[in-house]
Amino acid sequence: MLPRTPPPPRFSPSFATTKTPILNAKGTASPPSLPHLQQQQQQQGTYNNNNGSKSSNNQNAQYNSAYCLGISENVSDRQLDLSLQSGTFDEANIEEWKQKLAMLLHDDGKQEFVSREKKDRRDFEQIAALASRMGLYSHLYSKVAVFSKVPLPNYRFDLDDKRPQREVSLNFGLLKRVNAYLGEYLSKKSRNKESFSDNCFSRSSSNSSIVTEGLFEQPEPLASGTAVMEKILLRRSSLLRDQQQAWQESLEGREMLEFRQNLPAYKEKDTILIAILQNQVVIISGETGCGKTTQIPQFILESEIDSARGAFCSIICTQPRRISAISVSERVASERGEKLGESVGYKVRLEGIKGRDTCLLFCTTGILLRRLLVDRNLKGVTHVIVDEIHERGMNEDFLLIVLKDLLPRRPELKLILMSATLDAELFSSYFDGAPLIHIPGFTYPVRTHFLENILEMTGYRLTPSNQIDDYGQERMWKMSKQAPRKRKSQIVSSVEDALRAADFKDFSRQTQESLSCWNPDCIGFNLIEYLLSYICENERPGAVLVFMTGWDDISSLKDKLQAHPILGDPSRVLLLTCHGSMASSEQKLIFEEPEDGVRKIVLTTNIAETSITINDVVFVLDCGKAKETSYDALNNTPCLLPSWVSKVSTQQRRGRAGRVQPGECHHLYPRCVYDAFTEYQLPEILRTPLQSLCLQIKSLKLGSISEFLSRALQSPKLLAVQNAIEYLKVIGALDENENLTVLGRYLTMLPMEPKLGKMLILGAILNCLDPVLTIVAGLSVRDPFLTPLDKKDLAEAAKLQFSHDHSDHLALVRAYEGWKEAEKDLAGYDYCWKNFLSAQSMKAIDSLREEFLSLLKDTGLIDSYATSCNGWSYDQHLIRAVICYGLYPGICSVVHNEKSFSLKTMEDGPVLLYSNSVNARESRIPYPWLVFNEKIKVNSVFLRDSTAVSDSVLLLFGGSISRGDVLLNPQMVLHLHHELISAIRLLVSEDQCDGRFVFGRPDLKPSNMPVAPPQHSLISRTESGPGGDNSKSRLQTLVTRAGYAAPTYKTSQLENNQFQATVEFNGMQIIGQPCNNKKSAEKDAAAEALQWLMSGTWTGHEYINYTSMFLKKSKRDN
Repeated sequence: MLPRTPPPPRFSPSFATTKTPILNAKGTASPPSLPHLQQQQQQQGTYNNNNGSKSSNNQNAQYNSAYCLGISENVSDRQLDLSLQSGTFDEANIEEWKQKLAMLLHDDGKQEFVSREKKDRRDFEQIAALASRMGLYSHLYSKVAVFSKVPLPNYRFDLDDKRPQREVSLNFGLLKRVNAYLGEYLSKKSRNKESFSDNCFSRSSSNSSIVTEGLFEQPEPLASGTAVMEKILLRRSSLLRDQQQAWQESLEGREMLEFRQNLPAYKEKDTILIAILQNQVVIISGETGCGKTTQIPQFILESEIDSARGAFCSIICTQPRRISAISVSERVASERGEKLGESVGYKVRLEGIKGRDTCLLFCTTGILLRRLLVDRNLKGVTHVIVDEIHERGMNEDFLLIVLKDLLPRRPELKLILMSATLDAELFSSYFDGAPLIHIPGFTYPVRTHFLENILEMTGYRLTPSNQIDDYGQERMWKMSKQAPRKRKSQIVSSVEDALRAADFKDFSRQTQESLSCWNPDCIGFNLIEYLLSYICENERPGAVLVFMTGWDDISSLKDKLQAHPILGDPSRVLLLTCHGSMASSEQKLIFEEPEDGVRKIVLTTNIAETSITINDVVFVLDCGKAKETSYDALNNTPCLLPSWVSKVSTQQRRGRAGRVQPGECHHLYPRCVYDAFTEYQLPEILRTPLQSLCLQIKSLKLGSISEFLSRALQSPKLLAVQNAIEYLKVIGALDENENLTVLGRYLTMLPMEPKLGKMLILGAILNCLDPVLTIVAGLSVRDPFLTPLDKKDLAEAAKLQFSHDHSDHLALVRAYEGWKEAEKDLAGYDYCWKNFLSAQSMKAIDSLREEFLSLLKDTGLIDSYATSCNGWSYDQHLIRAVICYGLYPGICSVVHNEKSFSLKTMEDGPVLLYSNSVNARESRIPYPWLVFNEKIKVNSVFLRDSTAVSDSVLLLFGGSISRGDVLLNPQMVLHLHHELISAIRLLVSEDQCDGRFVFGRPDLKPSNMPVAPPQHSLISRTESGPGGDNSKSRLQTLVTRAGYAAPTYKTSQLENNQFQATVEFNGMQIIGQPCNNKKSAEKDAAAEALQWLMSGTWTGHEYINYTSMFLKKSKRDN
């Protein structure tokens, strides 16, 4: 009888990558560990309650104590007993747990106590109460109770008995071909001893001024010394003064001056200019409508021009949003009687207008930060104005730290901070007691109606059913979230006390009944529709501004309103939207006044809260919420959830109705809820991941990241900073000493997220740049795939034609390529219409591709002939590899069951896909891994924009390049490493994913075990062996001898009438091969388990003793 064909060789790679999936015995791979789970795992140990002894195994010690324990050691027995009154413990148990937890508290070398006892899980609530009294944290995982000195995350991969680990298997013939390429490469390398110098990066550094996007031209070179240049500037200053005086003396100029003099800010002009002259930092608080945003930059410019210093001054005024920078610059230029690009200009991403004589530039905060990257001293800049500082965006807070450090080096530089409302003392103390100037506001009266007033005034009745917002079939999960549920949302819980204490006795019974069933989780689409219709039919003319939370709400409400007989009639209503991702040309439409008899309605996010004025707005509808990103540092997960806005934001929204005439504001929530709002919004630096910010800090050579951020106005949590630093180390942007690597220096030149920059760089190196440009640009704009409410099936069918390979990213590439071809025939809009694509997003992708290509050229990564970087753009397997390299460590396992599949990450455990993903529509994915662009926690953790990848792709590209000259000589990679690249392409293109997932397998350390000499024979799956009559008997002998319960078997019948068995022991599950009958299937599963335990190579009685010892040690360690 011929022996059974041996399995293909296990893949045990040795490549120049780091932090790839963990390879255990026989090539078993765990998903990659992630930053906050890796922090100095070996430094502290864990108490384990399996046998009541203190364990020296450090594998479970995942966390370091990040705080000094402030625990009272004098907690009385009486206090501890109170916490256990509802428990079922006897006195001995109480004393035992007191001792265990006290021992943990007093042992500086240990951090947590782990119990796997059933009785401890049963009585977890009582033990947790005891631990809490003692200042400890606790968490109950599936079969493990953990008590710790530091907070615990929601999921622990190391404590998950069903954690998937991957056994990677490759075809022997494929490995031989790969080895042939590698042998040829090594042979060639040994013959070629020449080394190539690193000239590339020095070239890129000298040309890196491109990162300013052509924004701030350097001063013109001196013709023959400083004196000549000074004469030129004096001549320009004189010309600017003459032009300004001519305008002020003209009829239009006098009329404009009369208008400006009526603004409250103008009355404070002299006070402001004197304060700026006498102080380096001035803080200006100006209420809504005072004119600070348009007037104060003009005061400074006019003063400098009148003093014949116009050409010498350079004023930069930052705005938090592009629409603000553009609209304010246009307004200021108009008030000066000029065209944009003369003395006033603007610059935002992808567009800008600036001329030779531009002295006042409005820009977004990010643009100024890019300038600082190449000009740390802001050479030539005389004044920096930071507007809307109260919004506390991450860029604004970062900019304040940088500017505070810059001021001592540039004593002549003036800094002006402005806001409608701000915590004056906080900012003043941060800048060493800087003076504060307050400008009273000027707004017309605004009548305010809260929900109880609206219901009383209109007679509208709220019911549980008419508050459910209709998001359409494709967003049914959003509708289900609005239904009453046991676990309250943050929106509800934050205001429930205020609602409970509210008194509505002065209102009618109908209003009281409506308020009693008001659902804070809902936006109120039906109520908004009713109010808009009521305003159109009963109120005076004037535009309506409706504040919503995000694009989903805006688009769904717009669809609903367009179906209304009045609101959907274009002869009566002009319905517009305003969102941050829209093109500037579309955003500008909101400023245009409609024809007579047509009422303008603008649906917007909080983008319209500040800086912009829509002149004809009379009515404001405010839902009271905004979509806000928060960051759970402990679980390393961003959460995108609606939250209540602050009182400051509410006042800003209300003020939009009274900028140019009396108005009305309808708040769609009760007054008591408004009273419960916080005064100010939580700063963005405290609620978002910090990777990009940390990279900026290193690029500006600002020293230690933690130390720099400790100087922020309000410092982020240490754990959030550590997570960001570890992430940058994982992707290879920082070395172990937190210094920028070569990759990190390249990433600082690319104004995008680090993961997208990584993807671009490798795409350029591996000659598949064109599709990668599309992917990176596509991930930087709003999803171009549209799903209209009434055409969902057609839209999904249209998307399916682009997606037949389990990748959202490759679907995007095909959609863009089709649009580009259609554009050649001037049929781009028709193409988008037929395929349910956003023409706006496609144009944005096209523009970003050009910008990114230009940046790559100027960093030296590619030459001027872009076609030379696209030789392999057709290779989809290689493109997947580049996507994996960019998005790692965003990785999850794909484990199939009978009807579908489940996804799991190391940080979150089970996760879900967004419904619009091409992979969400699949019942089976023929790949073991998904890489994803981002994860967001809504109710569960959802993954967005995913691509399926093979084992080889993850092993080769799931990490950072740690050795070699790939980044030192990027344009020479293919020439120097042709055979190596060929081996990689072969491996990633022909890997059939023949491996398998195993579960619950412990991470053993064979090096600590006695080593038995191998015997060269195979384990038989059918014949008798030394342990008994067959493989089942041999396995049972091994397992019971090691002290475990006997193995159990589960067998299922497959569709082809074969049987497949799973054997389980010691918390592990191992699956056998399909067999013709149930008994053979169980024997095969047992043989598979034996083969794993013995590495498939031993025979004789020795292996029983060895493996029994192996299992016993495993039991002790766990």
